[in-house]
Amino acid sequence: MNDRAVALLEQYDVEVLRTRKGRGAILCDTNRGCLILKEYTGNEERIRIQDQLLRHIHEQGTVAVEAILPNKEGGLYVRDGDGSMYVLKTYCEGRECNIYEKSECMEAVRLLARLHKCSVLPEGTEGLPPVIPPEKEYEKRNRELKKVRKYLQKRSQKTWFEISLLDTYSLFLEQAQSVTEDWRHYRERFSPETDGESSRTYCHGDYQYHNLLRSEEGWFLINFEKCLPDDPIRDLYLLMRKLLEKSNWSIPLGKELMATYEAERPISAISRIDLYYRLAYPEKFWKIVNFYYNSSKSWIPERNREKLERLVRQFGCKMIKRNAQEETACESTGKQTTGAYDGKSKTAQVRVAVSPDSSDTCVVKCVRAAGRDTCHGGQPAGDFGAGGHRVPFGRLRGV
Repeated sequence: MNDRAVALLEQYDVEVLRTRKGRGAILCDTNRGCLILKEYTGNEERIRIQDQLLRHIHEQGTVAVEAILPNKEGGLYVRDGDGSMYVLKTYCEGRECNIYEKSECMEAVRLLARLHKCSVLPEGTEGLPPVIPPEKEYEKRNRELKKVRKYLQKRSQKTWFEISLLDTYSLFLEQAQSVTEDWRHYRERFSPETDGESSRTYCHGDYQYHNLLRSEEGWFLINFEKCLPDDPIRDLYLLMRKLLEKSNWSIPLGKELMATYEAERPISAISRIDLYYRLAYPEKFWKIVNFYYNSSKSWIPERNREKLERLVRQFGCKMIKRNAQEETACESTGKQTTGAYDGKSKTAQVRVAVSPDSSDTCVVKCVRAAGRDTCHGGQPAGDFGAGGHRVPFGRLRGV
């Protein structure tokens, strides 16, 4: 790659002093500072819009972001002998945002709000793609989940991971379909029509701690390849989901993250509802399934199994009303435990095994209120659990 990189860099008006390997890229020390050469897999129209957005943000002077360097002919990319596209961008060497440091998490949210305030492209900007309703994106994911389930059901010889995945499938697919359907009905009734500014408001598209670099000069944002027109709540959701997962879905942390963002940029009522549905959708399960289906089936990393087990533990378990005696049952990775419903106190407690080969259990309380059954995850017997979140009966929620 270094020899190829040197040949590609000759197409730019820069003096290269030294090159070295980075994460999926080549870092270059040049007379114009540190630059990074990366392969680009998008189309020409997308990189043109990305360049427009980065230039617009840079002009505002509020947030430090990467910039795409043109080649000697003024193009935004170069091609190698195989036809692959590469882009050369400015770069700032530093460490990633530390998501275990609360102050840095809050600073990342403030930075995001400031980014959104300067990510509205000027009126008259041509060639912008249409805004895709979020429920359409999630409907596509649901179709992918159904496709993979059929594939798993037809496999004659299944690994332990595939068996575990299939055992939990109905649980999460039902949640995914329910959230998407509710979301679609809500937007049909209450969402306003897309206006001109909405189609010009851009999101980073992959706003996670990997793309926030901290140096002596401050914060620097990279990897805008997935930028797209959408409600800015999309970026906030991506960051919040990752931070909340790491904190076992801490509600106080979630409230503080929201308040920190709103101190810089208000969130509309409709955006709040969109955030709720995004958090309610079992995206982590979809990512596990997607990674499994698009990778080698002959060897499945142990980390995938750990992620699946952790996901089931975090989301608790599905409660099902059993019979006229108000018995309840709880499914979790193929194991089931029942507990009697107490009509006087209107509660029921069940103790649930969290994995087929584990003796650890989690106590879940079922409460009947206002004509709807709900379940409330209590503290676990081990070091994990449902997190104490109140959720609709027979449905899961992230927060």
